[in-house]
Amino acid sequence: MGEAVGRRAVLGGAAAAGVAMLAGNTATAQEAQRSRGRFAGKVVLVTGATSGIGRETAIAFAAAGAKVGFCGRREELGREVEREIRRAGGEATYLKADVRVPEQVQAFVDDVVRRYGRLDIAFNNAGIHLAKPVHEISLDDWEDVQRTNARGMFLAIKYEVPHLLKAGGGVIVCTASSQADHTRPGHAAYTASKRAVQGLVRAAALDYGAKGIRVLSIDPGTTDTRLVRPPGLPDDLWAQFKQAWGPLNVHGLRRMGEAKEIAAAVLALSSPDFAYLTGTSVLVDGGLNAGRPMTMPPGFTPPA
Repeated sequence: MGEAVGRRAVLGGAAAAGVAMLAGNTATAQEAQRSRGRFAGKVVLVTGATSGIGRETAIAFAAAGAKVGFCGRREELGREVEREIRRAGGEATYLKADVRVPEQVQAFVDDVVRRYGRLDIAFNNAGIHLAKPVHEISLDDWEDVQRTNARGMFLAIKYEVPHLLKAGGGVIVCTASSQADHTRPGHAAYTASKRAVQGLVRAAALDYGAKGIRVLSIDPGTTDTRLVRPPGLPDDLWAQFKQAWGPLNVHGLRRMGEAKEIAAAVLALSSPDFAYLTGTSVLVDGGLNAGRPMTMPPGFTPPA
């Protein structure tokens, strides 16, 4: 009896040890998989990452092994993104910040560096959209678009650069827009702000190129995000609109872009594969600007 109990105890102990070893091996394998990511050991900062392109880019960087600090104004959504990344085994921290407020931008950047020890890559993505003819734009609306899209980029770069210099160099990618080059009616405020981003990127690239910092802008075409989809539009109507978008747009690919596709381009440009690319804007627009300007049927109003 005692001998049988003893054998069961030994076997039970061996089984428990085996489970523990298996769990340990699984954890080690997961850690090894993360360490093999192309951004393993890198610290990445993302602004405007609670939804859309910023969200997908933060998730993609974390999946590729980076430690990601990201911000946005909508705290509930930010926490959701943070939890999603951590559930997948990635490392990320959400910090609430408004890129229109200098003190919040500086605090966000500095906090990311304090948490993770350095800064290697910054993706400055925060932005807003406005679609109104010039004479209908209030001064407050105009200023809000410029403060968010253009001044917010300036503030982010201003506070990121010292940390990148300390790290010996790095990469800054800013979200501009294909509409910085080819706009359409009702987009004066948005186009002006995104054109400013392109100019800022070119000048910053010259300021810091010799010090090992590459600065680029990525210019997405029409992408399926909340900035394009009208608030409250039912899913079925949005699906119909997306289906009709290609023929209206004369896209090379004849469809809207997906946020994940823009994120993939940001990661590619941030990698050593593009070590000689700086001071330029990279179009990721599905061929929109390769064709004739977008035309709309009479009376058709695109979503704001």
